[in-house]
Amino acid sequence: MNQPQNIIAIIYDFDHTLSPHYMQDHTILRHAELDPATFWPSCTDLIKEKGYDQELAYMKRMLEYDQIRSLSNQDLKSMGNLLEFFKGVPECFGELNTIFKKPKYEEFGIRLEHYVVSSGLKAILDGSVVANHVKAIFGCEFDEENGHISFPKRTISHTQKTQFLFRVNKGLLNLDQDVNDHMPEESRRVPFPQMVYVGDGPTDVPCFTLMKKNDGFALAVYNPEDQTRRSFEKCYQLTRHANRVHFMAPADYRPGSHLRLILEKHITEVADRMVDSRRQSVEGSRVPAPLP
Repeated sequence: MNQPQNIIAIIYDFDHTLSPHYMQDHTILRHAELDPATFWPSCTDLIKEKGYDQELAYMKRMLEYDQIRSLSNQDLKSMGNLLEFFKGVPECFGELNTIFKKPKYEEFGIRLEHYVVSSGLKAILDGSVVANHVKAIFGCEFDEENGHISFPKRTISHTQKTQFLFRVNKGLLNLDQDVNDHMPEESRRVPFPQMVYVGDGPTDVPCFTLMKKNDGFALAVYNPEDQTRRSFEKCYQLTRHANRVHFMAPADYRPGSHLRLILEKHITEVADRMVDSRRQSVEGSRVPAPLP
């Protein structure tokens, strides 16, 4: 059975996209009294010297500290309320949703969904205010033994993030479902042209590339308060030289901001195309009654 395909989806990275910080800095590392300026270079050492994947490197380092190893996933979830966000988050999620309360969109059941795909820790995000506004959160996870985190259960690298774009595309949000199963385009829940990906830098390139290749929308954001301009430079390179994204904007999600104007304009254009397509389909299927 074909899906109605009446959903528009915005998928967000988290660190430096919705938040100006790495989520671990203000939660787990602060709890363990670890200096991020020391912790993260130690993870880089594992990557360079032993060939660790980035996500496994930071999860392994965390488990080397008793203050962290003694935590449970519920403890991590409770730290979610410590996260800081860019201006306009999380209010932007609900505000964007109100666009689709117009009668012309409600007539065809067109609506907006939000997702987060992160290489950070899902448990922390599950405890944040963002969790109340999104359809699903995907992130790295620890297993537990005797009530304590014990071993990485799931990691999401920057290349593996693309798997979750396909999960949104196919409507296969349960991780027990095989995302590689064949599914005809007309049966997919959210076609790629109805998807938006928002990220901040080179680690989002696989997702940006997938979106552009499949007529989705790729948007890079930077921290306008970063005095080093490194955040801006990453986005500029992606936009001007690498041609990876359609637009770049400061990570300000408030009404009237450059970013909000881009998001609102794009999702409105997509929604209007969906309305036009459905109306044409209805007109095309109408058979005039025979003349008396």
